[in-house]
Amino acid sequence: MPKKLAILGSTGSIGTQTLDVVASHPDEFEVVALAAGANLTRLFEQIERFRPALVSVATPELAAKVKERFGKAVQVEAGQAGLQAVATCPEADIVLTAVVGTMGLRPTLEAIAAGKDIALANKETLVAAGHLVTDLAARRGCRILPVDSEHSAIFQCVHGEQTKEVRRILLTASGGAFRDKKREEMARATREDALAHPNWSMGAKITVDSATLMNKGLEVIEAHWLFGLPYERIEVLIHPQSIVHSLVEFQDRSVLAQLGTPDMRVPIQYALSYPRRLAADWPSLDLLAVGTLTFREPDWDRFPILGLAYQAGKTGGSMPAVLNAANEAAVDLFLQEKIGFLEIEKTLLGVIEQHDPVGNPSLDEILFYDRWAREMARRLALR
Repeated sequence: MPKKLAILGSTGSIGTQTLDVVASHPDEFEVVALAAGANLTRLFEQIERFRPALVSVATPELAAKVKERFGKAVQVEAGQAGLQAVATCPEADIVLTAVVGTMGLRPTLEAIAAGKDIALANKETLVAAGHLVTDLAARRGCRILPVDSEHSAIFQCVHGEQTKEVRRILLTASGGAFRDKKREEMARATREDALAHPNWSMGAKITVDSATLMNKGLEVIEAHWLFGLPYERIEVLIHPQSIVHSLVEFQDRSVLAQLGTPDMRVPIQYALSYPRRLAADWPSLDLLAVGTLTFREPDWDRFPILGLAYQAGKTGGSMPAVLNAANEAAVDLFLQEKIGFLEIEKTLLGVIEQHDPVGNPSLDEILFYDRWAREMARRLALR
């Protein structure tokens, strides 16, 4: 029987690549539910090709358009209730969460509560509420299968190993669009400059996060929760080629690395098929063509947001959620061209300085501080 799949964020970059994987293995996977935003053109194509029984869109108005097109052939829901319906779809064996930001937090928790395995592409869920997610998954016996290329690499390297034998994790980072730029150049950077990622094709928000190194900071916090290591044993390396997706050093000083072409379908497929490995039709890694693999330490002075993320992770409690929410608000303002690129970090620092963290916050507290941080970020950035 094929594994039945529900996707939160089906029309985004990760969602569409997930459906590419599904299309390549029709005997292995069946799509039973899709949650999209407002891209009806792409969603209509997905419904026609994959025939899910349940679909969710952002608003009731959009839901009406889906019903007008497909009638009773598909159940249509909207808004947060629609996300919940897709996340808890009774037929689904695994839920891939690829919605951007903390919008994915509640439906991910609801999916786990319903006993679903999670293919996690929404790093903000663990950043904001890692203690809640990991505790609930342990109690419900659900697996959290990482989709981020870096965390998938670590997951593959530690497969069959004892966690206590891991000495440290080495997360690799492309360095983003400004990895070789000076601060003066970043101060003049435009929206288009920041979105010109040298290696990956991703959504706008995550591409800007890559340019600030916030994406790597969020991944450090995510790795802490996924693999149970303290922050002192999670390190970051700049690796411009994006071929080594991450490394794990063990207590005997052996180092395992996972290598592959910069193609998100690889970690997506591994998460969906785990513990099996399915055949793939994308190009093999050609190390002779790559020629050289280089690594260097992050420039903490040029990219101070990475240090802020470590600081927030070590502080814990509500601080990571506040940092993440402030970043989402600041990046949105930058993408709207209302603030400059370097004003993102200035805004985050201002919000962190205003926050008195709460330890072990509940979901309601996390969502409260998420709203507070967004409002504070906008106030500080636009004053």
